[in-house]
Amino acid sequence: MISIVITTFNYSRFIERAIRSCLDQSMPKSKYEIIVVDDASTDNTQQILNNYREEIKTITFTENKGLSAARNEGVRKARGQYVVFLDADDYIHHDLLKIQSLYLEENHQLDAVSIDYYLVDEKENNREWIKSEDKPIACGIMFRKDLLIEIGLYDEQFRAREEEDLRIRFLQKFSIYPIPLPLYRYRRHDKNLTSDYQAMEKAASQLKNKHQ
Repeated sequence: MISIVITTFNYSRFIERAIRSCLDQSMPKSKYEIIVVDDASTDNTQQILNNYREEIKTITFTENKGLSAARNEGVRKARGQYVVFLDADDYIHHDLLKIQSLYLEENHQLDAVSIDYYLVDEKENNREWIKSEDKPIACGIMFRKDLLIEIGLYDEQFRAREEEDLRIRFLQKFSIYPIPLPLYRYRRHDKNLTSDYQAMEKAASQLKNKHQ
């Protein structure tokens, strides 16, 4: 069993595309589950999620707790042996689950596998192929769930750069094997958290203090 964990906060204009890409996977639906964690959205996210209530599992926070807490809750509720994160404004190729899970099933020495990604624009045009080794992101990595739990999941003190902190701690004990296929779609838009310079700078300082 594979668990896809989608976290969302006021991304109603994108969330449906993310869910559809998960439902469109080339492996049987009995082999994976879709968990959507709504971090107290105030837009019409809940209305959209209700349309898929037969096909997804939803977790709804009544107050905004941040991305780290949302992802952690998704992992705790996950029934899968493997976990892969998807941001609500992104989407995935229909063979992502099949290919990544095959690598992990046939290579027991691998702890996690990442894939390359395309930067896409608002109209879903592929703009740039990015190697995951060159510019790693939090999503599109399939982890063995027990290893995420072993390192303590995400540090909920981080409101940005939480994936960098997780990666540092994960790589201290385990490895991430890169698959050179662009199976993840990373959408660039004006609401990306990485565009929040102040939050990113604060988290960079936090990261340095923790791991210096």
